[in-house]
Amino acid sequence: MIDVRPINRPLKKIIRVPGDKSVSHRAVILSALGDTPVEVSNFLAAQDCLSTVACMKALGASVEQSGDKILITCHGLHEPADVLDAGNSGTTVRLLTGLLAAQNFFAVFTGDGSLRKRPMARVINPLTLMGAKISARNENFLPLAILPADKLHGINYQMPVASAQVKSAILLASLFADSPTTIVEPVPSRDHTEKMLEAFGARIERSGNAITLHPTKKLHAPEKISVPNDISSAAFFIVLATILPDSELTLPAVGINPSRTGIIDVLRRMGADITLRNEKISGGELSADLIVRHAELHAADFGAEIIPRLIDEIPALAVAAAFAEGTSVFRDLSELRVKESDRLAAIVDEFNKISPDSFAAEGNDLIIRGRRPTHLAACKTLGDHRLAMALTIFGAAAHGVELDDHRCVDISFPNFFDLLA
Repeated sequence: MIDVRPINRPLKKIIRVPGDKSVSHRAVILSALGDTPVEVSNFLAAQDCLSTVACMKALGASVEQSGDKILITCHGLHEPADVLDAGNSGTTVRLLTGLLAAQNFFAVFTGDGSLRKRPMARVINPLTLMGAKISARNENFLPLAILPADKLHGINYQMPVASAQVKSAILLASLFADSPTTIVEPVPSRDHTEKMLEAFGARIERSGNAITLHPTKKLHAPEKISVPNDISSAAFFIVLATILPDSELTLPAVGINPSRTGIIDVLRRMGADITLRNEKISGGELSADLIVRHAELHAADFGAEIIPRLIDEIPALAVAAAFAEGTSVFRDLSELRVKESDRLAAIVDEFNKISPDSFAAEGNDLIIRGRRPTHLAACKTLGDHRLAMALTIFGAAAHGVELDDHRCVDISFPNFFDLLA
């Protein structure tokens, strides 16, 4: 349990958020597919990424950690001696299911109680079309077993829902297929896997929303990968600085991959004052210093066309909308229902404790009535790191909040409360 007190003064700081979670996962996985050492700097040593590290070690990789740097060396994957535990990390299990579907050994995945409730059929189905042999509980949930398969085949796959995790699983399996694979997304999702695969020498072609990967017999790993700071973690402080009067906050070296900057686009549309400086590229990923100043916000209305670019930032954006003039509508949020919690229901249930009758769900749409009265409240985090951090900044900008469990933030942002303090 933790009590978050209101912040009654401007936020005038330079705050460095942790390394990007999505890039950290992928750096560990792809580095283990080369045959030369790779140094990854600014690696996010949070629970989710450490689940990926543990799984890769069990599969034969050597991972040495020193501070925020890790050194990965691997000379071929092998069958794990025990069940692979992905913890709470959907990225770990989905990406590695794609990778292991193409290997000639047996593996079993499990995870914590939350992860065992998250759907896996969306990954299993396309991999099975490629020839993979995967068996899961009720054909959709962990634990799942991956059996040695004959040669995988390239496919043309029309994704029913935009998902970077599903797309990445197919791409990793496609590295070992007997012909190219084409994936067509309904709308573009984050493209960290494609960018990193290209940095490792894979041949990828793009045409509109279609991505084609040609099988690659051998990846050529770069000697070093620098991970940008995580825009999903930065989102909470971006919103906090925007809504606290007279604030000016600098967030250095934040990743601004265009497939991830939906939160900046929406906040600017709402009237936010966000400036980008010192843009640079490392390992195919663009980063910049973000300067955020307090601004008066107005309501937003957005939907499917931008959701994949800000799905993880919806809880933070919901806080911004609570302080905006007018009624905001966030549409097509079905993906929020299969995160660490049913985030759509959780936002309505828990945020209304801070600002009663401000939040409502209609189907998969979230409606937020801005600038309603707020008060001190006791809220549940449901073990969901992003819900916990969103409730924290909501309470800090209002009249405080008491959280039943704050330790879940270690999944993605271990020093969140230290920075807030």
